[in-house]
Amino acid sequence: MTAMERYTGTPKLMVPAFGLGVVGLVLTAVGFFMNPEATAFSYLLGFTYWVGISVAALIMLAIFHTAKAKWLIVLRRAMETMAITVPVFAVLILAFIPLMKYLYPWIDGSPLAAHIHGIEVEHLHHKKEHYLNGGFFAVRQAIYFAVWIFVSHRLYSWSTKQDEAGGLDLTVKQRRFSPGALPFLALTITFAAFDWLMSLTPLWQSTIFGVYYFAGSFLAAFCLLTIITVQAQGKDLYGSLVKVPHFHNLGKLIFAFTAFWAYIGFSQFLLVWIANIPEEAPWYGLRMYGSWRSMSIAIFFLHFVLPFFTLLSRKLKEKPRLLAVAAVYMLLMHAVDLYWLIWPAFSGEAGPTFHWTLITAFVGVGGVAVGFALFRARNKYTFPVKDPYIAESLRYVQP
Repeated sequence: MTAMERYTGTPKLMVPAFGLGVVGLVLTAVGFFMNPEATAFSYLLGFTYWVGISVAALIMLAIFHTAKAKWLIVLRRAMETMAITVPVFAVLILAFIPLMKYLYPWIDGSPLAAHIHGIEVEHLHHKKEHYLNGGFFAVRQAIYFAVWIFVSHRLYSWSTKQDEAGGLDLTVKQRRFSPGALPFLALTITFAAFDWLMSLTPLWQSTIFGVYYFAGSFLAAFCLLTIITVQAQGKDLYGSLVKVPHFHNLGKLIFAFTAFWAYIGFSQFLLVWIANIPEEAPWYGLRMYGSWRSMSIAIFFLHFVLPFFTLLSRKLKEKPRLLAVAAVYMLLMHAVDLYWLIWPAFSGEAGPTFHWTLITAFVGVGGVAVGFALFRARNKYTFPVKDPYIAESLRYVQP
Protein backbone atom coordinates (compact mmCIF):
# COMPACT_ATOMS: atom_id res chain seq x y z
CA MET A 1 0.00 0.00 0.00
CA THR A 2 1.30 3.44 -0.96
CA ALA A 3 2.25 5.58 2.05
CA MET A 4 -0.20 8.40 2.61
CA GLU A 5 -0.21 11.46 4.78
CA ARG A 6 -3.07 13.45 6.19
CA TYR A 7 -5.02 15.32 3.55
CA THR A 8 -4.31 19.05 3.56
CA GLY A 9 -5.62 20.06 0.13
CA THR A 10 -9.14 21.01 1.19
CA PRO A 11 -8.74 24.84 1.17
CA LYS A 12 -8.61 24.74 -2.64
CA LEU A 13 -12.16 23.40 -2.67
CA MET A 14 -13.43 24.36 0.77
CA VAL A 15 -13.28 28.13 0.33
CA PRO A 16 -15.04 28.16 -3.09
CA ALA A 17 -17.70 25.74 -1.77
CA PHE A 18 -18.39 27.88 1.29
CA GLY A 19 -18.32 31.03 -0.83
CA LEU A 20 -20.76 29.61 -3.36
CA GLY A 21 -22.99 28.38 -0.55
CA VAL A 22 -23.07 31.74 1.22
CA VAL A 23 -23.82 33.59 -2.02
CA GLY A 24 -26.60 31.12 -2.78
CA LEU A 25 -28.16 31.52 0.66
CA VAL A 26 -27.93 35.32 0.51
CA LEU A 27 -29.63 35.38 -2.89
CA THR A 28 -32.29 33.02 -1.55
CA ALA A 29 -32.88 35.43 1.35
CA VAL A 30 -33.32 38.22 -1.18
CA GLY A 31 -35.78 36.04 -3.07
CA PHE A 32 -37.78 35.56 0.12
CA PHE A 33 -38.57 39.26 0.28
CA MET A 34 -39.57 39.26 -3.38
CA ASN A 35 -41.64 36.06 -3.46
CA PRO A 36 -41.80 34.33 -0.06
CA GLU A 37 -44.04 31.45 -1.20
CA ALA A 38 -41.85 30.29 -4.09
CA THR A 39 -38.67 30.81 -2.06
CA ALA A 40 -40.01 28.74 0.83
CA PHE A 41 -40.70 25.76 -1.44
CA SER A 42 -37.35 26.20 -3.19
CA TYR A 43 -35.52 26.15 0.13
CA LEU A 44 -37.44 23.08 1.24
CA LEU A 45 -36.35 21.23 -1.89
CA GLY A 46 -32.69 22.16 -1.46
CA PHE A 47 -32.73 21.34 2.23
CA THR A 48 -34.43 17.94 1.93
CA TYR A 49 -32.17 16.97 -0.99
CA TRP A 50 -28.90 17.51 0.85
CA VAL A 51 -29.92 16.48 4.38
CA GLY A 52 -31.38 13.27 2.94
CA ILE A 53 -28.00 12.36 1.46
CA SER A 54 -26.22 13.08 4.74
CA VAL A 55 -28.60 10.99 6.87
CA ALA A 56 -28.71 8.20 4.26
CA ALA A 57 -24.91 7.99 4.37
CA LEU A 58 -25.11 7.74 8.16
CA ILE A 59 -27.71 4.95 8.03
CA MET A 60 -25.76 2.99 5.43
CA LEU A 61 -22.61 3.42 7.50
CA ALA A 62 -24.40 1.92 10.51
CA ILE A 63 -25.74 -0.90 8.33
CA PHE A 64 -22.29 -1.78 7.06
CA HIS A 65 -20.89 -1.80 10.60
CA THR A 66 -23.75 -4.04 11.68
CA ALA A 67 -23.12 -6.40 8.77
CA LYS A 68 -19.35 -6.35 9.49
CA ALA A 69 -18.73 -5.62 5.83
CA LYS A 70 -15.06 -5.36 4.96
CA TRP A 71 -15.01 -4.56 1.25
CA LEU A 72 -16.02 -0.92 1.69
CA ILE A 73 -13.62 0.00 4.50
CA VAL A 74 -11.48 1.87 2.00
CA LEU A 75 -14.58 3.95 1.14
CA ARG A 76 -15.73 4.39 4.73
CA ARG A 77 -14.07 7.71 5.51
CA ALA A 78 -15.86 9.36 2.61
CA MET A 79 -19.19 8.05 3.94
CA GLU A 80 -18.32 9.24 7.44
CA THR A 81 -17.51 12.70 6.10
CA MET A 82 -20.83 12.85 4.26
CA ALA A 83 -22.62 11.86 7.47
CA ILE A 84 -20.77 14.29 9.72
CA THR A 85 -22.32 17.26 7.90
CA VAL A 86 -25.56 16.80 9.88
CA PRO A 87 -24.80 19.74 12.27
CA VAL A 88 -24.90 22.09 9.27
CA PHE A 89 -28.49 21.12 8.61
CA ALA A 90 -29.35 21.56 12.29
CA VAL A 91 -28.45 25.21 11.74
CA LEU A 92 -30.02 25.54 8.29
CA ILE A 93 -33.37 24.22 9.51
CA LEU A 94 -33.72 27.40 11.58
CA ALA A 95 -34.68 29.06 8.29
CA PHE A 96 -37.95 27.13 8.58
CA ILE A 97 -39.05 29.57 11.29
CA PRO A 98 -40.02 32.36 8.84
CA LEU A 99 -40.79 29.91 6.00
CA MET A 100 -43.22 27.53 7.68
CA LYS A 101 -46.38 29.59 7.26
CA TYR A 102 -45.74 29.68 3.50
CA LEU A 103 -45.21 25.91 3.35
CA TYR A 104 -47.72 24.28 5.65
CA PRO A 105 -51.45 25.10 5.74
CA TRP A 106 -51.71 23.72 9.28
CA ILE A 107 -49.59 26.56 10.68
CA ASP A 108 -51.62 29.34 12.30
CA GLY A 109 -51.79 32.34 10.00
CA SER A 110 -50.72 30.42 6.91
CA PRO A 111 -52.05 31.96 3.67
CA LEU A 112 -52.35 28.40 2.33
CA ALA A 113 -55.14 27.63 4.80
CA ALA A 114 -57.52 29.70 2.68
CA HIS A 115 -57.34 27.02 -0.03
CA ILE A 116 -58.61 24.27 2.30
CA HIS A 117 -62.37 23.83 2.36
CA GLY A 118 -64.27 24.18 5.64
CA ILE A 119 -64.99 20.48 6.12
CA GLU A 120 -61.32 19.69 5.50
CA VAL A 121 -60.23 22.25 8.07
CA GLU A 122 -62.58 20.72 10.62
CA HIS A 123 -61.23 17.25 9.83
CA LEU A 124 -57.64 18.48 10.10
CA HIS A 125 -58.18 20.16 13.46
CA HIS A 126 -60.02 17.22 14.97
CA LYS A 127 -57.67 14.51 13.77
CA LYS A 128 -54.21 16.00 13.57
CA GLU A 129 -54.03 19.26 15.49
CA HIS A 130 -52.13 17.69 18.39
CA TYR A 131 -49.42 16.49 16.01
CA LEU A 132 -49.39 19.19 13.34
CA ASN A 133 -48.61 22.33 15.28
CA GLY A 134 -45.57 24.57 15.38
CA GLY A 135 -44.47 23.76 18.92
CA PHE A 136 -44.50 19.98 18.57
CA PHE A 137 -42.94 20.30 15.11
CA ALA A 138 -39.96 22.12 16.65
CA VAL A 139 -39.63 19.49 19.39
CA ARG A 140 -39.53 16.71 16.80
CA GLN A 141 -36.85 18.47 14.79
CA ALA A 142 -34.72 18.78 17.92
CA ILE A 143 -35.08 15.04 18.54
CA TYR A 144 -34.22 14.11 14.96
CA PHE A 145 -31.07 16.17 14.84
CA ALA A 146 -29.98 15.19 18.34
CA VAL A 147 -30.07 11.53 17.27
CA TRP A 148 -28.30 12.15 13.96
CA ILE A 149 -25.59 14.35 15.44
CA PHE A 150 -24.93 11.96 18.32
CA VAL A 151 -24.65 8.86 16.13
CA SER A 152 -22.58 10.51 13.41
CA HIS A 153 -20.20 12.04 15.96
CA ARG A 154 -19.68 8.75 17.79
CA LEU A 155 -18.91 6.77 14.65
CA TYR A 156 -16.69 9.48 13.19
CA SER A 157 -14.74 10.08 16.39
CA TRP A 158 -14.09 6.37 16.93
CA SER A 159 -13.00 5.95 13.34
CA THR A 160 -10.59 8.90 13.33
CA LYS A 161 -9.26 7.95 16.76
CA GLN A 162 -8.41 4.54 15.33
CA ASP A 163 -6.12 6.29 12.82
CA GLU A 164 -3.87 7.01 15.78
CA ALA A 165 -4.50 4.14 18.18
CA GLY A 166 -5.09 1.27 15.80
CA GLY A 167 -6.22 -2.02 17.27
CA LEU A 168 -9.50 -3.90 17.25
CA ASP A 169 -11.24 -2.26 20.23
CA LEU A 170 -12.58 0.74 18.30
CA THR A 171 -13.84 -1.50 15.51
CA VAL A 172 -15.72 -3.55 18.09
CA LYS A 173 -17.24 -0.39 19.57
CA GLN A 174 -18.52 0.72 16.18
CA ARG A 175 -19.95 -2.71 15.43
CA ARG A 176 -21.71 -2.92 18.79
CA PHE A 177 -23.04 0.62 18.69
CA SER A 178 -24.46 0.56 15.14
CA PRO A 179 -27.19 -2.11 15.51
CA GLY A 180 -28.70 -0.27 18.48
CA ALA A 181 -28.58 3.05 16.61
CA LEU A 182 -30.31 1.78 13.46
CA PRO A 183 -33.91 1.72 14.77
CA PHE A 184 -33.59 5.31 15.98
CA LEU A 185 -32.10 6.41 12.66
CA ALA A 186 -34.81 4.67 10.66
CA LEU A 187 -37.65 6.10 12.75
CA THR A 188 -36.30 9.65 12.79
CA ILE A 189 -35.75 9.88 9.02
CA THR A 190 -39.23 8.39 8.46
CA PHE A 191 -40.96 10.92 10.68
CA ALA A 192 -38.80 13.72 9.30
CA ALA A 193 -40.14 12.87 5.83
CA PHE A 194 -43.68 13.03 7.23
CA ASP A 195 -42.98 16.44 8.77
CA TRP A 196 -41.08 18.09 5.93
CA LEU A 197 -42.81 16.69 2.88
CA MET A 198 -46.00 14.74 3.55
CA SER A 199 -47.50 17.46 5.75
CA LEU A 200 -47.37 19.89 2.82
CA THR A 201 -50.72 18.27 2.05
CA PRO A 202 -51.88 17.55 5.60
CA LEU A 203 -54.98 15.54 4.72
CA TRP A 204 -52.94 13.12 2.60
CA GLN A 205 -51.16 10.25 4.32
CA SER A 206 -49.06 7.25 3.43
CA THR A 207 -47.38 4.93 5.89
CA ILE A 208 -44.55 4.20 3.43
CA PHE A 209 -43.87 7.79 2.39
CA GLY A 210 -40.83 7.90 4.66
CA VAL A 211 -39.43 4.79 2.97
CA TYR A 212 -39.95 6.43 -0.43
CA TYR A 213 -37.99 9.49 0.68
CA PHE A 214 -35.04 7.67 2.17
CA ALA A 215 -34.94 5.13 -0.70
CA GLY A 216 -34.26 8.05 -3.02
CA SER A 217 -31.78 9.50 -0.53
CA PHE A 218 -29.90 6.18 -0.28
CA LEU A 219 -29.66 6.11 -4.06
CA ALA A 220 -28.34 9.68 -4.12
CA ALA A 221 -25.84 8.94 -1.33
CA PHE A 222 -24.28 6.05 -3.25
CA CYS A 223 -24.20 8.14 -6.42
CA LEU A 224 -22.38 10.94 -4.60
CA LEU A 225 -19.98 8.43 -3.01
CA THR A 226 -19.18 7.07 -6.47
CA ILE A 227 -18.47 10.53 -7.86
CA ILE A 228 -16.27 11.46 -4.89
CA THR A 229 -14.31 8.23 -5.21
CA VAL A 230 -13.71 8.71 -8.93
CA GLN A 231 -12.51 12.27 -8.31
CA ALA A 232 -10.37 11.37 -5.26
CA GLN A 233 -7.23 10.90 -7.30
CA GLY A 234 -3.94 12.50 -6.36
CA LYS A 235 -1.63 13.00 -3.43
CA ASP A 236 -2.92 11.57 -0.13
CA LEU A 237 -6.31 10.69 -1.65
CA TYR A 238 -7.90 7.28 -1.35
CA GLY A 239 -9.24 7.04 -4.90
CA SER A 240 -6.11 5.40 -6.26
CA LEU A 241 -6.58 2.53 -3.78
CA VAL A 242 -10.11 1.74 -4.94
CA LYS A 243 -10.24 -1.10 -7.44
CA VAL A 244 -12.71 -2.21 -10.07
CA PRO A 245 -14.50 -4.65 -7.72
CA HIS A 246 -15.28 -1.78 -5.35
CA PHE A 247 -16.80 0.25 -8.17
CA HIS A 248 -18.71 -2.77 -9.36
CA ASN A 249 -20.28 -3.07 -5.90
CA LEU A 250 -21.14 0.63 -5.88
CA GLY A 251 -22.78 0.19 -9.26
CA LYS A 252 -24.79 -2.74 -7.96
CA LEU A 253 -25.96 -0.68 -5.00
CA ILE A 254 -27.02 2.17 -7.28
CA PHE A 255 -28.87 -0.35 -9.44
CA ALA A 256 -30.49 -1.98 -6.39
CA PHE A 257 -31.75 1.29 -4.94
CA THR A 258 -33.03 2.41 -8.33
CA ALA A 259 -35.23 -0.69 -8.31
CA PHE A 260 -36.10 -0.29 -4.61
CA TRP A 261 -37.13 3.34 -5.08
CA ALA A 262 -39.40 2.34 -7.97
CA TYR A 263 -40.86 -0.57 -5.99
CA ILE A 264 -41.76 1.64 -3.04
CA GLY A 265 -43.17 4.31 -5.32
CA PHE A 266 -45.37 1.80 -7.13
CA SER A 267 -46.46 0.18 -3.85
CA GLN A 268 -47.52 3.53 -2.46
CA PHE A 269 -49.43 4.40 -5.63
CA LEU A 270 -51.14 1.01 -5.75
CA LEU A 271 -52.32 1.21 -2.15
CA VAL A 272 -53.74 4.70 -2.61
CA TRP A 273 -55.38 3.74 -5.92
CA ILE A 274 -57.02 0.62 -4.48
CA ALA A 275 -58.30 2.38 -1.35
CA ASN A 276 -59.53 5.45 -3.28
CA ILE A 277 -60.04 7.38 -0.03
CA PRO A 278 -61.10 11.02 -0.55
CA GLU A 279 -58.28 12.31 1.67
CA GLU A 280 -55.61 10.41 -0.28
CA ALA A 281 -56.69 10.16 -3.92
CA PRO A 282 -56.35 13.91 -4.78
CA TRP A 283 -52.60 13.82 -4.09
CA TYR A 284 -52.07 11.41 -6.98
CA GLY A 285 -54.97 12.85 -8.96
CA LEU A 286 -53.12 16.17 -9.21
CA ARG A 287 -49.98 14.44 -10.48
CA MET A 288 -51.69 11.96 -12.81
CA TYR A 289 -53.91 14.34 -14.74
CA GLY A 290 -53.64 17.75 -16.26
CA SER A 291 -50.38 19.65 -16.48
CA TRP A 292 -48.41 17.36 -14.12
CA ARG A 293 -49.14 14.21 -16.13
CA SER A 294 -46.20 14.59 -18.52
CA MET A 295 -43.70 15.00 -15.69
CA SER A 296 -45.09 11.96 -13.87
CA ILE A 297 -44.66 9.82 -16.98
CA ALA A 298 -41.19 11.25 -17.61
CA ILE A 299 -40.07 10.41 -14.07
CA PHE A 300 -41.16 6.80 -14.53
CA PHE A 301 -39.12 6.38 -17.70
CA LEU A 302 -36.15 8.61 -16.86
CA HIS A 303 -35.76 7.78 -13.16
CA PHE A 304 -36.48 4.05 -13.42
CA VAL A 305 -36.71 2.46 -16.88
CA LEU A 306 -33.68 4.12 -18.48
CA PRO A 307 -31.25 3.74 -15.52
CA PHE A 308 -32.55 0.23 -14.75
CA PHE A 309 -31.63 -1.14 -18.15
CA THR A 310 -28.47 0.97 -18.36
CA LEU A 311 -27.15 -0.24 -15.00
CA LEU A 312 -27.78 -3.87 -15.94
CA SER A 313 -24.51 -3.65 -17.85
CA ARG A 314 -21.62 -5.21 -15.96
CA LYS A 315 -19.15 -3.39 -18.19
CA LEU A 316 -20.57 0.00 -17.24
CA LYS A 317 -20.29 -0.79 -13.53
CA GLU A 318 -16.64 -1.78 -14.03
CA LYS A 319 -15.72 1.51 -15.71
CA PRO A 320 -15.47 4.14 -12.95
CA ARG A 321 -15.84 7.22 -15.12
CA LEU A 322 -18.85 5.89 -16.99
CA LEU A 323 -20.39 4.89 -13.67
CA ALA A 324 -19.73 8.40 -12.39
CA VAL A 325 -21.59 9.87 -15.38
CA ALA A 326 -24.55 7.61 -14.58
CA ALA A 327 -24.31 8.73 -10.94
CA VAL A 328 -24.46 12.41 -11.92
CA TYR A 329 -27.55 11.67 -13.98
CA MET A 330 -29.22 9.88 -11.06
CA LEU A 331 -28.46 12.79 -8.72
CA LEU A 332 -30.22 15.08 -11.19
CA MET A 333 -33.21 12.75 -11.35
CA HIS A 334 -33.39 12.64 -7.55
CA ALA A 335 -33.74 16.44 -7.59
CA VAL A 336 -36.50 16.15 -10.20
CA ASP A 337 -38.26 13.56 -8.05
CA LEU A 338 -38.19 15.87 -5.02
CA TYR A 339 -39.50 18.69 -7.20
CA TRP A 340 -42.39 16.39 -8.20
CA LEU A 341 -43.08 15.69 -4.52
CA ILE A 342 -42.88 19.29 -3.33
CA TRP A 343 -43.80 21.75 -6.06
CA PRO A 344 -47.42 20.69 -6.73
CA ALA A 345 -48.25 21.90 -3.21
CA PHE A 346 -47.15 25.35 -4.41
CA SER A 347 -48.23 25.59 -8.05
CA GLY A 348 -51.18 23.19 -7.94
CA GLU A 349 -53.01 22.73 -11.24
CA ALA A 350 -50.81 25.35 -12.89
CA GLY A 351 -48.32 22.55 -13.34
CA PRO A 352 -44.50 22.63 -13.31
CA THR A 353 -43.15 26.13 -12.98
CA PHE A 354 -39.70 27.56 -12.34
CA HIS A 355 -38.45 30.12 -9.88
CA TRP A 356 -34.83 31.24 -9.77
CA THR A 357 -34.53 30.51 -6.04
CA LEU A 358 -34.72 26.79 -6.92
CA ILE A 359 -31.14 27.20 -8.12
CA THR A 360 -29.88 29.55 -5.42
CA ALA A 361 -31.36 27.51 -2.55
CA PHE A 362 -30.02 24.24 -3.96
CA VAL A 363 -26.54 25.68 -4.48
CA GLY A 364 -26.62 27.54 -1.18
CA VAL A 365 -27.51 24.58 1.02
CA GLY A 366 -25.28 22.21 -0.96
CA GLY A 367 -22.33 24.60 -1.04
CA VAL A 368 -22.34 25.13 2.72
CA ALA A 369 -22.71 21.38 3.34
CA VAL A 370 -19.87 20.48 0.97
CA GLY A 371 -17.67 23.21 2.44
CA PHE A 372 -18.28 21.91 5.95
CA ALA A 373 -17.51 18.35 4.86
CA LEU A 374 -14.20 19.49 3.39
CA PHE A 375 -13.48 21.43 6.58
CA ARG A 376 -13.96 18.26 8.64
CA ALA A 377 -11.79 16.29 6.21
CA ARG A 378 -8.76 18.54 6.53
CA ASN A 379 -5.79 17.12 8.39
CA LYS A 380 -7.43 13.68 8.39
CA TYR A 381 -6.55 10.55 6.47
CA THR A 382 -8.91 9.96 3.57
CA PHE A 383 -9.39 6.31 4.53
CA PRO A 384 -9.12 4.35 7.81
CA VAL A 385 -5.38 3.71 7.72
CA LYS A 386 -5.22 1.54 10.88
CA ASP A 387 -8.47 -0.34 10.62
CA PRO A 388 -7.50 -3.98 11.27
CA TYR A 389 -9.37 -5.08 8.14
CA ILE A 390 -8.13 -2.42 5.73
CA ALA A 391 -5.76 -4.84 4.01
CA GLU A 392 -8.67 -7.18 3.27
CA SER A 393 -10.65 -4.29 1.86
CA LEU A 394 -7.79 -3.31 -0.44
CA ARG A 395 -7.43 -6.91 -1.65
CA TYR A 396 -11.15 -7.32 -2.24
CA VAL A 397 -12.22 -9.28 -5.30
CA GLN A 398 -15.67 -10.24 -6.50
CA PRO A 399 -16.80 -13.53 -4.88
